[in-house]
Amino acid sequence: MKHDIDMTTWKRREHFEVFSSFDEPLFGVVVRLECSIARNIAKQKGYPFSLYYLYLSLKAVNEIEEFRYRIENGTVVCYDSIGAGPTIFRDNDTYGVGYYPYSEDIELFMQQAQAENERVKAEEGLKFPRTEQNIIHYSTVPWINFTAVNHARKFDAYPSVPKITFGKITREGDKMWLPVDIHANHALMDGFHVGKFVERFQELLNSKQ
Repeated sequence: MKHDIDMTTWKRREHFEVFSSFDEPLFGVVVRLECSIARNIAKQKGYPFSLYYLYLSLKAVNEIEEFRYRIENGTVVCYDSIGAGPTIFRDNDTYGVGYYPYSEDIELFMQQAQAENERVKAEEGLKFPRTEQNIIHYSTVPWINFTAVNHARKFDAYPSVPKITFGKITREGDKMWLPVDIHANHALMDGFHVGKFVERFQELLNSKQ
């Protein structure tokens, strides 16, 4: 489900009008988040760590309204729930794209995500299972401890869908660090909102529940 944002009263209406006219409205930042507690929790519960931290990031996404905004037919809508569109690596060194619906029930999320991983790994080629915009485009490059990310883009395809990329986890003493790139449309949010996401994601990574 979704609802329209009232453009006549929206406090970012002028920002939207300015940035939606840009040739490249996406802006991006890279941060390092500490994930040693989350790694231990995933191990205790038997979750694949990569799915666990993706789930926590998706939980943060759904808590921050601006990450649920999308541009449709020249106006702004807000979705009630946002899922994940991840790249899924295959044994033949190619990848496919899947879809994980968001659920507050982490056990249900894990079941659905792992089933989707197996489905995509059994496919060949590059297929896109979902065309709706209530999604985050996720990528994982676990071979690279990156400090910056740029994306291949078709400018008229999903310009308002944020992109989140995870990199190679590194250790420093007893700490584990996860590089995270966030790209978002400046017509819909600012650095303030990305900062809220980063802060909340780190809180969830630190949670011992």
